[in-house]
Amino acid sequence: MKLDPVARYARSHEWARQDGNEIVCGITDHAQESLSDVVYVELPEVGDTFDQGDTFGVVESVKAASDLYIPMGGEISAVNEALEDTPELVNQDPYGKGWMVRLRPSDPAEFDDLMDGAAYEAFVAEES
Repeated sequence: MKLDPVARYARSHEWARQDGNEIVCGITDHAQESLSDVVYVELPEVGDTFDQGDTFGVVESVKAASDLYIPMGGEISAVNEALEDTPELVNQDPYGKGWMVRLRPSDPAEFDDLMDGAAYEAFVAEES
């Protein structure tokens, strides 16, 4: 399982990484492996606002469809439009080209409530 060393992780298997005043989010390497081949990603609109833990989209694979949960509350400032035509980027590069949304956080302190890499690895091990 690959991790992004600067990201934080939610129990619902999304990651959040600070980038200036914004947060970039996506699903973890563990999540994309569990889903297998991603064939479709439904993302919110720029300007939509969410509270931490709200459903912000759906990812569909050859195996299943799964809701996406926002790891931090805030307003969506960008969505990864490349995923419309190439959803497999989520499998190929979940922490890079497979990012899903950028947001302006409503409460930056929520970042500190998310798990670091070591805690997320322990959580995944416990779950399986």
